[in-house]
Amino acid sequence: MMRIELIKRKEHSQLMAMLSPILAVGLTLVAAAILFVLSGTDPLLGLFKFFIEPLLDVWSLQEVVVKATPLVLIACGLSVCYLSNNWNIGAEGQFVAGALCGSALPILYPEFETAATLPLMLLFGVIGGALWALIPAILKTRFNTNEILTSLMLVYVANLLLDYLVRGPWRDPDGYNFPESRMFSDAATLPGIGDGRMSIAAPITLAVVVILALVLSRTIKGFEIRVMGESPRAGAFAGFSRKGLTLFSFALAGGLAGLAGTMEVSGSLNQLLPTISPGYGFTAIIVAFLGRLNPIAILVAGFVLALSYIGGEAVQASMGVSDKIANVIQGLLLFFVLGCDTFINYRLRVVTSRSSGEKAGA
Repeated sequence: MMRIELIKRKEHSQLMAMLSPILAVGLTLVAAAILFVLSGTDPLLGLFKFFIEPLLDVWSLQEVVVKATPLVLIACGLSVCYLSNNWNIGAEGQFVAGALCGSALPILYPEFETAATLPLMLLFGVIGGALWALIPAILKTRFNTNEILTSLMLVYVANLLLDYLVRGPWRDPDGYNFPESRMFSDAATLPGIGDGRMSIAAPITLAVVVILALVLSRTIKGFEIRVMGESPRAGAFAGFSRKGLTLFSFALAGGLAGLAGTMEVSGSLNQLLPTISPGYGFTAIIVAFLGRLNPIAILVAGFVLALSYIGGEAVQASMGVSDKIANVIQGLLLFFVLGCDTFINYRLRVVTSRSSGEKAGA
Protein backbone atom coordinates (compact mmCIF):
# COMPACT_ATOMS: atom_id res chain seq x y z
CA MET A 1 0.00 0.00 0.00
CA MET A 2 1.33 3.42 -0.97
CA ARG A 3 0.50 6.72 0.67
CA ILE A 4 1.76 10.28 0.40
CA GLU A 5 2.75 12.23 3.50
CA LEU A 6 3.64 15.86 4.13
CA ILE A 7 6.83 16.15 6.17
CA LYS A 8 7.66 19.50 7.76
CA ARG A 9 10.98 20.89 6.61
CA LYS A 10 13.56 21.69 9.29
CA GLU A 11 14.36 24.90 7.44
CA HIS A 12 12.62 26.62 4.55
CA SER A 13 14.00 28.93 1.90
CA GLN A 14 13.55 32.60 2.79
CA LEU A 15 13.92 33.50 -0.88
CA MET A 16 11.10 31.16 -1.90
CA ALA A 17 8.94 32.51 0.92
CA MET A 18 9.36 36.02 -0.53
CA LEU A 19 8.77 34.86 -4.10
CA SER A 20 5.76 32.71 -3.19
CA PRO A 21 3.10 35.44 -3.79
CA ILE A 22 4.65 36.28 -7.18
CA LEU A 23 4.67 32.60 -8.14
CA ALA A 24 1.04 32.28 -7.02
CA VAL A 25 0.03 35.26 -9.16
CA GLY A 26 1.89 33.78 -12.15
CA LEU A 27 0.14 30.41 -11.76
CA THR A 28 -3.17 32.23 -11.45
CA LEU A 29 -2.54 34.01 -14.75
CA VAL A 30 -1.89 30.66 -16.44
CA ALA A 31 -5.07 29.19 -14.93
CA ALA A 32 -7.06 32.28 -15.98
CA ALA A 33 -5.83 31.89 -19.56
CA ILE A 34 -7.03 28.28 -19.54
CA LEU A 35 -10.42 29.44 -18.25
CA PHE A 36 -10.75 31.91 -21.10
CA VAL A 37 -9.86 29.17 -23.61
CA LEU A 38 -12.50 26.86 -22.11
CA SER A 39 -15.08 29.66 -22.34
CA GLY A 40 -14.34 30.04 -26.06
CA THR A 41 -12.62 33.43 -25.90
CA ASP A 42 -9.16 34.68 -26.84
CA PRO A 43 -7.01 34.09 -23.72
CA LEU A 44 -4.59 36.95 -24.46
CA LEU A 45 -7.43 39.40 -25.05
CA GLY A 46 -9.18 38.14 -21.92
CA LEU A 47 -6.06 38.58 -19.77
CA PHE A 48 -5.52 42.07 -21.21
CA LYS A 49 -9.06 43.22 -20.49
CA PHE A 50 -9.07 41.57 -17.07
CA PHE A 51 -5.70 42.68 -15.70
CA ILE A 52 -4.37 45.54 -17.88
CA GLU A 53 -7.21 47.54 -19.40
CA PRO A 54 -8.63 48.77 -16.03
CA LEU A 55 -5.26 50.41 -15.33
CA LEU A 56 -5.33 52.48 -18.52
CA ASP A 57 -8.31 54.68 -17.66
CA VAL A 58 -8.57 57.28 -14.89
CA TRP A 59 -12.14 56.29 -14.00
CA SER A 60 -11.18 52.61 -13.77
CA LEU A 61 -8.17 53.45 -11.61
CA GLN A 62 -10.41 55.33 -9.20
CA GLU A 63 -12.76 52.33 -9.07
CA VAL A 64 -9.82 50.07 -8.29
CA VAL A 65 -8.97 52.33 -5.34
CA VAL A 66 -12.62 52.29 -4.21
CA LYS A 67 -12.66 48.47 -4.29
CA ALA A 68 -9.21 48.13 -2.72
CA THR A 69 -10.03 50.36 0.27
CA PRO A 70 -12.34 47.96 2.17
CA LEU A 71 -10.25 44.95 1.14
CA VAL A 72 -7.05 46.42 2.58
CA LEU A 73 -8.75 47.66 5.76
CA ILE A 74 -10.43 44.32 6.49
CA ALA A 75 -7.32 42.31 5.58
CA CYS A 76 -5.19 44.36 7.97
CA GLY A 77 -7.49 43.39 10.84
CA LEU A 78 -7.57 39.76 9.76
CA SER A 79 -3.77 39.68 9.62
CA VAL A 80 -3.65 40.40 13.37
CA CYS A 81 -6.03 37.50 14.01
CA TYR A 82 -4.08 35.08 11.84
CA LEU A 83 -0.70 36.15 13.22
CA SER A 84 -2.03 35.39 16.71
CA ASN A 85 -3.39 32.02 15.52
CA ASN A 86 -7.06 33.05 15.73
CA TRP A 87 -9.05 32.07 12.66
CA ASN A 88 -11.59 34.79 12.04
CA ILE A 89 -13.59 33.86 8.92
CA GLY A 90 -16.51 36.18 9.64
CA ALA A 91 -15.18 39.56 8.50
CA GLU A 92 -18.04 39.79 5.99
CA GLY A 93 -20.55 39.74 8.84
CA GLN A 94 -18.49 42.24 10.85
CA PHE A 95 -18.41 44.50 7.78
CA VAL A 96 -22.21 44.39 7.55
CA ALA A 97 -22.68 44.85 11.31
CA GLY A 98 -20.47 47.93 11.24
CA ALA A 99 -22.40 49.33 8.29
CA LEU A 100 -25.69 48.82 10.15
CA CYS A 101 -24.47 50.50 13.33
CA GLY A 102 -22.88 53.36 11.43
CA SER A 103 -26.05 53.90 9.38
CA ALA A 104 -28.37 53.99 12.38
CA LEU A 105 -27.70 57.69 13.00
CA PRO A 106 -28.54 59.11 9.53
CA ILE A 107 -31.49 56.72 9.11
CA LEU A 108 -33.16 57.06 12.51
CA TYR A 109 -32.22 60.72 13.06
CA PRO A 110 -31.97 62.26 9.57
CA GLU A 111 -32.40 65.75 11.01
CA PHE A 112 -29.15 65.40 12.99
CA GLU A 113 -26.77 67.20 10.62
CA THR A 114 -23.74 68.61 12.41
CA ALA A 115 -19.97 68.36 12.20
CA ALA A 116 -20.19 65.46 14.67
CA THR A 117 -22.47 63.33 12.46
CA LEU A 118 -19.79 61.65 10.35
CA PRO A 119 -17.27 61.03 13.20
CA LEU A 120 -20.07 59.49 15.28
CA MET A 121 -21.07 57.25 12.38
CA LEU A 122 -17.51 56.00 11.99
CA LEU A 123 -17.24 55.44 15.74
CA PHE A 124 -20.53 53.51 15.82
CA GLY A 125 -19.32 51.42 12.88
CA VAL A 126 -16.09 50.49 14.66
CA ILE A 127 -17.98 49.60 17.85
CA GLY A 128 -20.60 47.58 15.96
CA GLY A 129 -18.03 45.54 14.05
CA ALA A 130 -15.94 44.95 17.17
CA LEU A 131 -18.94 43.78 19.21
CA TRP A 132 -20.02 41.42 16.42
CA ALA A 133 -16.50 39.96 16.26
CA LEU A 134 -16.34 39.54 20.04
CA ILE A 135 -19.21 37.01 19.93
CA PRO A 136 -17.07 34.17 18.47
CA ALA A 137 -14.09 35.38 20.52
CA ILE A 138 -16.01 35.09 23.80
CA LEU A 139 -17.47 31.74 22.77
CA LYS A 140 -13.94 30.49 22.08
CA THR A 141 -12.38 31.77 25.29
CA ARG A 142 -15.31 30.79 27.51
CA PHE A 143 -16.61 27.56 25.97
CA ASN A 144 -13.72 26.53 23.67
CA THR A 145 -15.98 26.63 20.59
CA ASN A 146 -14.51 26.62 17.09
CA GLU A 147 -14.16 30.26 16.01
CA ILE A 148 -14.14 29.31 12.33
CA LEU A 149 -17.69 27.96 12.51
CA THR A 150 -19.14 30.60 14.82
CA SER A 151 -17.66 33.58 12.97
CA LEU A 152 -18.77 32.15 9.62
CA MET A 153 -22.33 31.46 10.77
CA LEU A 154 -22.64 35.02 12.06
CA VAL A 155 -22.08 36.24 8.50
CA TYR A 156 -25.48 34.84 7.53
CA VAL A 157 -27.10 36.35 10.61
CA ALA A 158 -25.73 39.81 9.75
CA ASN A 159 -26.81 39.57 6.11
CA LEU A 160 -30.31 38.45 7.06
CA LEU A 161 -30.55 41.29 9.59
CA LEU A 162 -29.52 43.78 6.89
CA ASP A 163 -32.10 42.36 4.49
CA TYR A 164 -34.84 42.57 7.13
CA LEU A 165 -34.07 46.18 8.06
CA VAL A 166 -33.92 47.60 4.53
CA ARG A 167 -37.12 45.79 3.58
CA GLY A 168 -38.86 46.66 6.84
CA PRO A 169 -38.23 49.21 9.59
CA TRP A 170 -35.44 51.10 7.81
CA ARG A 171 -36.99 51.17 4.34
CA ASP A 172 -37.17 54.63 2.79
CA PRO A 173 -40.76 55.90 3.25
CA ASP A 174 -40.38 57.89 0.03
CA GLY A 175 -38.64 55.12 -1.90
CA TYR A 176 -41.69 53.64 -3.69
CA ASN A 177 -41.35 50.38 -1.70
CA PHE A 178 -37.88 49.62 -3.07
CA PRO A 179 -35.72 47.68 -0.54
CA GLU A 180 -33.38 50.50 0.38
CA SER A 181 -32.90 53.04 3.14
CA ARG A 182 -33.22 56.79 2.79
CA MET A 183 -30.30 58.56 1.18
CA PHE A 184 -27.78 59.94 3.64
CA SER A 185 -27.48 63.69 4.14
CA ASP A 186 -24.36 65.63 3.16
CA ALA A 187 -23.29 65.68 6.82
CA ALA A 188 -23.37 61.86 6.83
CA THR A 189 -21.42 61.47 3.58
CA LEU A 190 -17.65 61.08 3.32
CA PRO A 191 -16.03 63.94 1.38
CA GLY A 192 -15.11 62.86 -2.13
CA ILE A 193 -11.76 62.97 -3.90
CA GLY A 194 -11.75 63.75 -7.62
CA ASP A 195 -14.78 63.40 -9.86
CA GLY A 196 -15.48 59.70 -9.25
CA ARG A 197 -16.64 57.63 -6.29
CA MET A 198 -13.33 57.84 -4.45
CA SER A 199 -13.54 59.45 -1.00
CA ILE A 200 -11.35 60.17 2.02
CA ALA A 201 -11.82 56.50 2.95
CA ALA A 202 -8.66 55.85 0.90
CA PRO A 203 -6.30 58.09 2.93
CA ILE A 204 -7.91 56.87 6.18
CA THR A 205 -7.11 53.31 5.13
CA LEU A 206 -3.56 54.28 4.23
CA ALA A 207 -3.10 55.81 7.69
CA VAL A 208 -4.39 52.60 9.31
CA VAL A 209 -1.92 50.53 7.27
CA VAL A 210 1.04 52.65 8.41
CA ILE A 211 -0.04 52.67 12.07
CA LEU A 212 -0.64 48.91 12.15
CA ALA A 213 2.70 48.22 10.46
CA LEU A 214 4.45 50.25 13.16
CA VAL A 215 2.49 48.52 15.94
CA LEU A 216 3.35 45.04 14.66
CA SER A 217 7.04 45.80 14.10
CA ARG A 218 7.95 48.29 16.82
CA THR A 219 5.77 47.69 19.89
CA ILE A 220 5.48 45.10 22.65
CA LYS A 221 1.93 44.37 21.49
CA GLY A 222 3.21 43.39 18.07
CA PHE A 223 5.82 41.17 19.71
CA GLU A 224 3.09 39.56 21.84
CA ILE A 225 0.96 38.86 18.77
CA ARG A 226 3.80 37.14 16.94
CA VAL A 227 5.05 35.15 19.93
CA MET A 228 1.60 33.88 20.87
CA GLY A 229 0.91 32.94 17.27
CA GLU A 230 4.15 31.01 16.80
CA SER A 231 4.57 29.53 20.28
CA PRO A 232 1.72 29.92 22.80
CA ARG A 233 3.76 28.05 25.44
CA ALA A 234 6.64 30.52 25.14
CA GLY A 235 4.14 33.36 25.28
CA ALA A 236 2.65 31.97 28.47
CA PHE A 237 6.11 31.89 30.07
CA ALA A 238 6.52 35.54 29.05
CA GLY A 239 3.29 36.39 30.89
CA PHE A 240 1.10 36.95 27.82
CA SER A 241 -2.59 36.06 28.08
CA ARG A 242 -3.94 33.77 25.38
CA LYS A 243 -7.56 34.64 26.11
CA GLY A 244 -6.82 38.35 26.29
CA LEU A 245 -5.06 38.29 22.93
CA THR A 246 -7.96 36.39 21.34
CA LEU A 247 -10.41 39.07 22.50
CA PHE A 248 -8.06 41.85 21.38
CA SER A 249 -7.38 40.43 17.92
CA PHE A 250 -11.05 39.73 17.19
CA ALA A 251 -12.11 43.16 18.45
CA LEU A 252 -9.46 44.87 16.31
CA ALA A 253 -10.35 42.87 13.20
CA GLY A 254 -14.07 43.47 13.74
CA GLY A 255 -13.53 47.16 14.42
CA LEU A 256 -11.59 47.66 11.18
CA ALA A 257 -14.15 45.63 9.22
CA GLY A 258 -16.94 47.71 10.79
CA LEU A 259 -15.10 50.91 9.88
CA ALA A 260 -14.81 49.65 6.30
CA GLY A 261 -18.54 48.90 6.25
CA THR A 262 -19.50 52.36 7.48
CA MET A 263 -17.17 54.07 5.01
CA GLU A 264 -18.61 51.94 2.20
CA VAL A 265 -22.21 52.98 2.86
CA SER A 266 -21.36 56.60 3.65
CA GLY A 267 -18.92 57.02 0.78
CA SER A 268 -19.67 54.81 -2.22
CA LEU A 269 -23.36 54.00 -1.69
CA ASN A 270 -24.81 56.79 0.51
CA GLN A 271 -27.55 54.44 1.71
CA LEU A 272 -28.20 50.89 2.88
CA LEU A 273 -29.11 48.28 0.28
CA PRO A 274 -29.92 44.55 0.67
CA THR A 275 -26.42 43.82 -0.61
CA ILE A 276 -23.68 46.28 0.29
CA SER A 277 -20.70 44.02 -0.30
CA PRO A 278 -19.65 41.84 -3.25
CA GLY A 279 -17.88 39.60 -0.74
CA TYR A 280 -15.20 41.94 0.59
CA GLY A 281 -14.93 40.05 3.88
CA PHE A 282 -14.13 36.76 2.18
CA THR A 283 -11.88 38.24 -0.50
CA ALA A 284 -9.92 40.03 2.24
CA ILE A 285 -8.81 36.60 3.49
CA ILE A 286 -7.03 36.11 0.16
CA VAL A 287 -5.58 39.62 0.42
CA ALA A 288 -4.22 38.91 3.91
CA PHE A 289 -2.42 35.73 2.86
CA LEU A 290 -1.23 37.13 -0.46
CA GLY A 291 0.25 40.01 1.54
CA ARG A 292 2.01 37.56 3.89
CA LEU A 293 0.06 39.06 6.83
CA ASN A 294 2.16 42.21 6.49
CA PRO A 295 0.17 45.50 6.36
CA ILE A 296 2.43 47.11 3.74
CA ALA A 297 2.32 44.04 1.47
CA ILE A 298 -1.44 43.79 2.08
CA LEU A 299 -1.78 47.28 0.58
CA VAL A 300 -0.31 45.96 -2.69
CA ALA A 301 -2.30 42.72 -2.55
CA GLY A 302 -5.50 44.69 -2.03
CA PHE A 303 -5.00 46.46 -5.35
CA VAL A 304 -4.38 43.14 -7.10
CA LEU A 305 -7.65 41.69 -5.81
CA ALA A 306 -9.55 44.93 -6.43
CA LEU A 307 -8.38 44.70 -10.01
CA SER A 308 -10.14 41.33 -10.29
CA TYR A 309 -13.51 42.95 -9.52
CA ILE A 310 -13.10 45.64 -12.18
CA GLY A 311 -11.59 43.16 -14.63
CA GLY A 312 -14.49 40.77 -14.13
CA GLU A 313 -16.94 43.52 -15.03
CA ALA A 314 -14.81 44.45 -18.06
CA VAL A 315 -14.71 40.96 -19.61
CA GLN A 316 -18.43 40.51 -18.93
CA ALA A 317 -19.33 43.74 -20.73
CA SER A 318 -16.94 43.46 -23.68
CA MET A 319 -16.55 39.69 -24.20
CA GLY A 320 -19.75 38.23 -22.80
CA VAL A 321 -17.89 36.15 -20.22
CA SER A 322 -19.75 35.46 -16.96
CA ASP A 323 -18.92 37.89 -14.19
CA LYS A 324 -18.46 34.84 -11.93
CA ILE A 325 -15.05 34.38 -13.51
CA ALA A 326 -13.75 36.99 -11.06
CA ASN A 327 -14.79 34.78 -8.12
CA VAL A 328 -13.17 31.76 -9.77
CA ILE A 329 -9.89 33.60 -10.33
CA GLN A 330 -9.92 34.88 -6.75
CA GLY A 331 -10.41 31.32 -5.51
CA LEU A 332 -7.60 30.05 -7.71
CA LEU A 333 -5.31 32.75 -6.36
CA LEU A 334 -6.00 31.66 -2.79
CA PHE A 335 -5.46 28.02 -3.80
CA PHE A 336 -2.07 28.77 -5.34
CA VAL A 337 -1.01 31.00 -2.43
CA LEU A 338 -1.76 28.28 0.10
CA GLY A 339 -0.31 25.59 -2.19
CA CYS A 340 2.99 27.46 -2.61
CA ASP A 341 3.22 28.06 1.13
CA THR A 342 2.56 24.38 1.80
CA PHE A 343 5.41 23.19 -0.41
CA ILE A 344 7.74 25.83 1.02
CA ASN A 345 7.19 24.57 4.56
CA TYR A 346 6.61 20.87 3.82
CA ARG A 347 7.96 18.25 1.46
CA LEU A 348 6.19 15.25 -0.05
CA ARG A 349 7.24 11.74 0.95
CA VAL A 350 5.91 8.58 -0.64
CA VAL A 351 5.59 5.76 1.90
CA THR A 352 5.13 2.15 0.80
CA SER A 353 3.92 -0.41 3.34
CA ARG A 354 3.08 -4.08 2.91
CA SER A 355 -0.51 -5.20 3.38
CA SER A 356 -1.49 -7.56 6.23
CA GLY A 357 -1.83 -10.47 3.77
CA GLU A 358 1.69 -9.98 2.51
CA LYS A 359 3.00 -9.83 6.08
CA ALA A 360 1.21 -13.11 6.96
CA GLY A 361 2.63 -14.84 3.87
CA ALA A 362 6.09 -13.75 4.82
